[in-house]
Amino acid sequence: MALDGIFLSKIKKEIVSLVIGARVEKITQPAKEEIVLFFRGREGSKKLCICPSANAPRIHFIEKPHEAPQSAPMFCMLLRKHLSGAILTDVVQIETDRVLHLVFSASNEIGDRVSLKLCVEIMGKCSNIILVDENNVIIDAIKRVPISVSTVRQIIPKLKYELPEKQDKLNLLETEVDEIFSAVLSNERTLLSKSVLSSVQGISPVVAREIAFLSTGNDEYIPNLSEVEKELLFDALGRLKKCAENDGELFILYDGKKKPKDISFFPIEQYGPVYTSRAFSSPSALLETFYDERDELNRMNARGKELLRAVNSILERVTRKLANQRADLESCKNAEQWKLYGELITNNIYSLKKGSSKYELQNYYDNMTPVVIEADPALTPTENANRYYRRYRKAKTAEGILKDLIVQKEEEIQYLETVLDEISRAETDNEIELIKQELVSCGYLKNRQSKKKKPPKELPPMRFETDDGYTVLVGRNNVQNERLSLKTAHGNDMWLHTQQLPGSHVIICAKEGEVSDLSIEQAASIAAYFSKARGGSLVPVDYTRVKALKKPNGSKPGKVIYHEYYTIIVKPDKELVERLRA
Repeated sequence: MALDGIFLSKIKKEIVSLVIGARVEKITQPAKEEIVLFFRGREGSKKLCICPSANAPRIHFIEKPHEAPQSAPMFCMLLRKHLSGAILTDVVQIETDRVLHLVFSASNEIGDRVSLKLCVEIMGKCSNIILVDENNVIIDAIKRVPISVSTVRQIIPKLKYELPEKQDKLNLLETEVDEIFSAVLSNERTLLSKSVLSSVQGISPVVAREIAFLSTGNDEYIPNLSEVEKELLFDALGRLKKCAENDGELFILYDGKKKPKDISFFPIEQYGPVYTSRAFSSPSALLETFYDERDELNRMNARGKELLRAVNSILERVTRKLANQRADLESCKNAEQWKLYGELITNNIYSLKKGSSKYELQNYYDNMTPVVIEADPALTPTENANRYYRRYRKAKTAEGILKDLIVQKEEEIQYLETVLDEISRAETDNEIELIKQELVSCGYLKNRQSKKKKPPKELPPMRFETDDGYTVLVGRNNVQNERLSLKTAHGNDMWLHTQQLPGSHVIICAKEGEVSDLSIEQAASIAAYFSKARGGSLVPVDYTRVKALKKPNGSKPGKVIYHEYYTIIVKPDKELVERLRA
């Protein structure tokens, strides 16, 4: 996937239309390579996300909040010093290259107005955010590039800022189709797609391949093009220029498994029915959707990989203990037999002698059936009888203890599976930290947090509004689930949870003691989405009044029981969840 120069030009237009003249109200750095500028202006409050990471460089507006760390990194502090309160006066794109300059009017230390530039370079592993003063001198960058890294272009404070090396390509927005057409055909001994990519500035490989597909049905070497294919090429380049110049639809491409694979400002048909596309009118909405969907499966690994490994290790250990306890309980089933052996030896003590390795006796409890009983030759018959009695008493005692331990271990496994589900759905670092604290409080992890470090900030439950106006609250972790269900919610509120599967507690806030059928149906879909059954098709969800819930004594956080309930079958619906999110 590549955010090309033409796509960036559309983002530039959106930035100009929404925040030119707006003031920088706040600056955060949610991740190592991610800056969010909060603007306030005539269009209201807007959040501009700038990410120069090597695998996903981009700049676009965002709607969803990105959690900021409790202590701001150095580059974020630098931007706050220079750009807090600054006004965005201009946005400049260098031709159709992937370089965007945000020009600000800011105040220096003595209150004079100065012009500063935030240079955003979207160039794969060389992507960067560079703050430049009015003399074009670098103040600092989110990624410094010393001479040891690059001998061609250094990015370090106090050096003059220089633009990336210009490519010898034609600007699609300023060049006529005839000239582009001639330039593409002049690259002999090369494939058409490669010639388009090397001739036209600001397009990605997928767009270049699409031009070749529209011209030839696949891809051909330039000398092999027929006159008809050349005419189709000219027409395709005209369509490309028109899409670049106009504010048309933008597209996300999905593969056969509905995973987002690429983006484009140009309709893509080369994959046929294998890929599908979804159209957007806003480049920012497209990019936010693309990266949210693409990163959803990786979010757990990105944010909670270490915690996930620790919980899986604990779960494996508890599962092994449970298997051993079940095996021990199975062996206790012989207790009555050992009691019988003790009684038979005792009742036949007069006929038995020391030194025998086995006793052949008759079981008077079973029609005098012959029984062979193993014996220790070193013990007397009385001692052998007592040995069986001791094994009987030990097994009976162990049986009661093991049954209780097995129940505890089964509940422990259920709890740890809910924790794994929480980690898989965690969207912020703060949520991961709160889950860690929960595991620390339950004794599963050691508290390695420095006393000087602030504890993670408590997050409110997720909030939704049904189409008929009912408020729905969703817990983020087991501790919050318990607090939400047993302390926050009122008795007549409705409680929902996936049937026999880990998931969030969901509460519908009743109105005058009542909830609607529609609110139950939509809240059940929300409950299914925020559960282990998120990827399922038909999910059973239990619902009951909050007053029917009880917490067993000594149970883990989030554990409740209920006996009177109804069940509804629903489908986890991501689009519904996003639409109802308050």
